[in-house]
Amino acid sequence: MTARKVIVADDHPLFREALSLALGQALGDVLVVQAGDMDELQQVTNTHDSADLVLLDLHMPGVQGFSALVYLRTHHPELPVCVVSANNNGMVIQRALDHGAAAFIHKSATVDEIRVALETVLAGDIWQPAGFDGNGKGSAVDELAVAERLGELTPQQFRVLMMLADGLLNKQIAYELGISEATVKAHMTAIFRKLEVSNRTQAVLLLNQLAVDSPDQTATGFQSAGGVA
Repeated sequence: MTARKVIVADDHPLFREALSLALGQALGDVLVVQAGDMDELQQVTNTHDSADLVLLDLHMPGVQGFSALVYLRTHHPELPVCVVSANNNGMVIQRALDHGAAAFIHKSATVDEIRVALETVLAGDIWQPAGFDGNGKGSAVDELAVAERLGELTPQQFRVLMMLADGLLNKQIAYELGISEATVKAHMTAIFRKLEVSNRTQAVLLLNQLAVDSPDQTATGFQSAGGVA
């Protein structure tokens, strides 16, 4: 039987290793490819385009809110994305599912829960955590419209926008990407056009609609016990 190939995207090396061990227990023969930030995630999804699924943390360097999930669903629609998060807020779970997540797995999930979730996703279905009824408030229409516009960006334009959101100046973005300031300005023009905004401030405010609530905001959450982290 061919080994499953799973991309694990999380900025904490110890958790990536723990999750890799859990994947081995849950799926048996599995090849794990790791990514610690958005740049690495873009690289590995391009290199390993035959991967079976992605396990994605919502909080990584180079990511703003649900932007990484939106990026993956747009540029790799054939690749199921399972969000793995310490956030148990019901509204966050619903928003992740609205943006195309195939599963939402809490970081305290047991190996058995992970196995059931992954088998469900690999069978082509959507998995929701126990105790989540899906009847709560999800993504607003405006938020989904922002996600659709964000999906129109090329991978390089996406990187530029994330750096812009981090407060980098054009010359800093140019240095980080190894391109000219003129090229950065050209990317900015295209980004503003696709996002239907006219300046950096408006672009950042628009992107803020994809922000994820703090993991400790659990008023509308559910309870999950025992697990890998």
